[in-house]
Order: sequence, then C-alpha cells, then structure tokens
Amino acid sequence: MDNFKFEASSETVINSLFTKREGETKLGERVSWEMLPMTRFVLLGIQEDIGPQTNLGNEGSKNAFIPAIKKFLNMQSNRFLDGNEVYFLGTISQNCNFKSIEDGEKLVLELDELISNLLVPVFKQGMTPIIIGGGHNNAYPILKSQFTATTQKLEVVNLDPHADCRALEGRHSGNPFSYATLNGYLEHYSVLGLHKGYNNAAIYSFLDEHQYFYRFFEDYLDNAALFEKDIDTVCQPTAIKLGIELDLDAIKNMPSSAFTPSGFTIEEARIFIRKLAQSNRKIAYLHIPEGAPIGKKEELLVGKTISYLIYDFITSELSK
Repeated sequence: MDNFKFEASSETVINSLFTKREGETKLGERVSWEMLPMTRFVLLGIQEDIGPQTNLGNEGSKNAFIPAIKKFLNMQSNRFLDGNEVYFLGTISQNCNFKSIEDGEKLVLELDELISNLLVPVFKQGMTPIIIGGGHNNAYPILKSQFTATTQKLEVVNLDPHADCRALEGRHSGNPFSYATLNGYLEHYSVLGLHKGYNNAAIYSFLDEHQYFYRFFEDYLDNAALFEKDIDTVCQPTAIKLGIELDLDAIKNMPSSAFTPSGFTIEEARIFIRKLAQSNRKIAYLHIPEGAPIGKKEELLVGKTISYLIYDFITSELSK
C-alpha cells in the first residue's frame, strides 16, 4: 500500500462537497474537475500530518482540507467570483501513521516527490496553484516543482511565527526554506511575524547569513503600522514572481500544528493575502498549511477561515 495516495477530482467528488439550493448558484456548480481554457487557478488539497509530527508538532493537519473545500464550494457564484476560473485538481491523502522521527523523514521525502510531480505540469502551463492543508514541509516540493517547470527562482513571503529554516537534519515541517535555499530555488525570502522566543539561534544566523528579511511579531505590537508597511515593501514591483505562504500557526487561537494564543487576527491574515494579491507583483502560488482541527467546532473555524483566504486571493488576483 502506498503511504500517500492522490485522488483526482471528478464531478461526483465535487458534488459530494457542497449542497445545491434552488434559486442560487454555488461555486461548486462552477468549479471544474478538469483544465479548461478559462482556468487560472488550480486547487490541490493535502491531507497529511507526518511533516509536523516529524518536527515534534501536533497531529491534525490532515484534517484541514475537507472542511475548507466544503466551505469554499458552498460560497455563492456571483458578480464577484464566477468559479469557472478554478480547477480542483484533487487531493493527496495519508495512508500511514507517524511512528518515529526517522520513519517520518523518509515519508516526507516520499510526499515531496508526489507533490512535485503533480505541480510541475501546473506551473508549466502557467496556472496559479493554491495548495491547502498538510504541514509546512510541503513548501519545499512546491518551490522545487516551480523551479523544475520554469528554471526561475522565486521570492517567497511567509506570515509565520516560525521561519522554518531549521537545520538540514532530515525533511520535516521545520526546514522547507533551508532546503529550498540549499538547492537554489529561492531568490529571496521574507518572513513576517516571527515570535522572538520560538526561533533558535541557528535560525536567526541562517536568515542573517542569506540576507533574508524578517520582522518580529513583537515589533508589530509596538508599532502596528509596520505590518502593512512591510507588506507594501514586499509588493514593490520586480520581474521575479512571488510565492505566498500563510501558516495558520500565525493566527491567534487557530487550531494548528503549533497553536498560539498570541498572534495575528483573521482579519489581518486576510489583509496580508488581499494586499499581496492586489499588488502589481506576479504571484506564483498560494500555500495555506498547518491548520489542525480536531472535532466539528474546530473544523468549522479552520474551514471557514481558509475559505475566506482562498476567496480573498482569487478575487484580488482577478481584480488586477
């Protein structure tokens, strides 16, 4: 049995994820299960929590995608978003359990390959993938697949209390950007909202060595205006495409792989997405990992939050 399995989307799959209502048209009735001439955005779901657990994080990130896609497909198709611009590629699911750090590292490498193989054709066709669910480990195969498809390095901006630049000690959710740096996939990396006490000394040295930009969440507490100023700085026009990372660990009280009671609001996360997507920067992808709901109440919170973020991203991109 494969440790990870990809299930392609279909009309039957999509219809099972939303509820039709007479007199209304839901996004689920417009989103496609195949690439069409009007396709601009490609949704990929990832149901795995091996990466976070291998990084000593909480389980549960395999539970975020289905609540998110259900909430998104149940939104209205109207003048603001038709839905026919979106292709739901399918879902990667986990068929294994976390056993040990050593085993987890091997499994993450297997997952890296699967994700990369799925996304290379998407990037080659010039589409914008939106990757939802799983751990932040999956940022690495996203960057690898983009570089494989285009041979162009990316700039990446990440809203995250952790820089995810841990040591090259075996793949997990704590080191996607250090591995991406090692392999030459990153032109530049910016991380906004780092928590001073939750990044080790080696991470700060790594960021400084590579001249990557970072701002502490504590700085935003002292000067709230800095947040939007930093987003504006990232938005400065350049020919290099921008990848957007939003780790749900960054949002206050959000069920996630590394829960925090002190963080950004959902509204600030939406501002982050909207300002970046509305800017003149060419956006390569959107990645929203680390949501880890357990139970119906948490699934509702995580699912609806992600659906707003997807909606903000797509409508902002289309408004340009």
